[in-house]
Amino acid sequence: MSSSNCDILIQGGGPVGLACAAWTLQKFPDAKITLLDRNPINDGDLANADSRGIALSHGSKLLLDTINAWPKESAQIHRVHVSQAGRFGRALMTREELNQDALGHIIRYRDIHITLRQALRTLQAKCPNFVWRHIDKDAEENNIHAKCIVHAEGGLFKTQDWVESGRDYGQSALVGLVEVENAAPHHAWERFTAEGPLAVLPSHYGPNILNLVWCGSPESSGHRLQLSDADFLNELEKEFGSRIGRFLKIQDRRLYELGLNYRKEITKDNEVWIGNAAQTLHPVAGQGLNLGLRDAFLLAEKLVGVFSGSAEPQSPIDIQNALQGYAQSRKIDRTTTIGLTDFMARVFTSNLAPVVVARGLALSALQWLPPVKTALARQMMFGRR
Repeated sequence: MSSSNCDILIQGGGPVGLACAAWTLQKFPDAKITLLDRNPINDGDLANADSRGIALSHGSKLLLDTINAWPKESAQIHRVHVSQAGRFGRALMTREELNQDALGHIIRYRDIHITLRQALRTLQAKCPNFVWRHIDKDAEENNIHAKCIVHAEGGLFKTQDWVESGRDYGQSALVGLVEVENAAPHHAWERFTAEGPLAVLPSHYGPNILNLVWCGSPESSGHRLQLSDADFLNELEKEFGSRIGRFLKIQDRRLYELGLNYRKEITKDNEVWIGNAAQTLHPVAGQGLNLGLRDAFLLAEKLVGVFSGSAEPQSPIDIQNALQGYAQSRKIDRTTTIGLTDFMARVFTSNLAPVVVARGLALSALQWLPPVKTALARQMMFGRR
């Protein structure tokens, strides 16, 4: 690769890196950006990639709509039912309570990825200084000299080459698509079992084909992965209950290890880390990608401000100050979301009797204290600034 210069180097062509590039270019088409992408050039090569259902908040939809990057196929969540398996305590959240079109959306990861690639290509046609380089997955060095470096190569827990702060929850998530007998449309269920959360979420395939996220110990999850379809469905029905009828079919079972990694400092000199490169969360609250997209959107605002505001070359101090301002602007939302997710991941997997009683009371309190429930739901939907 020949040596080259740019103002902004974005390392990572996943959804967060793509979104950061798109929001920056939308507001500042002349931005000198180079994007390094380890994914294939052709979208068709991603058609059989990661098919797990990802929860996107309504706030994320509003952000992605600004760059025409909302996938055509998605499933809205209108009601969320949260309960404990075999214990008292439940809470119900509805879109009507919050006066919103939807509480959230479930989309296949690959659809988000491909739609963002297409949105960025549309912008690329009007952005003369934008360079999108597809590089080998194993490439380590590049000869690009940049005034600002954005690290957006996140990866999954335990595949990351950094561990600064966090914890291993000793859990794995088994995901797949499950067909059920009688599910209510646009309804999401989250059951807290003895081993961890069990979520059954809408999909765009129809009301009776749902996304499954079943968290448990690595041993139990590995065992369930190997079960025959019939035995797996029997175990699932015993754990979840009969509120949506019988479980009829399971397909595309996959396993992911779960944990928390987060950087204490997300900027250093002219470098900044966003998305899973800054924090990797447990899926219990479905906040990982939502937090990453908010990272990307607000960083884009700072980048536009520093690189489009003057005809003079930006000094290292200008860039460093802008990145420090970005880090400060993300502190409350980031700390709140990481803390809430970590708290839920730990508290809802404890089987200590006082904890079991306390979380039952907490779920009941959510149901009977609407302001508390509304505040929690709005944090999940829009983050905190």
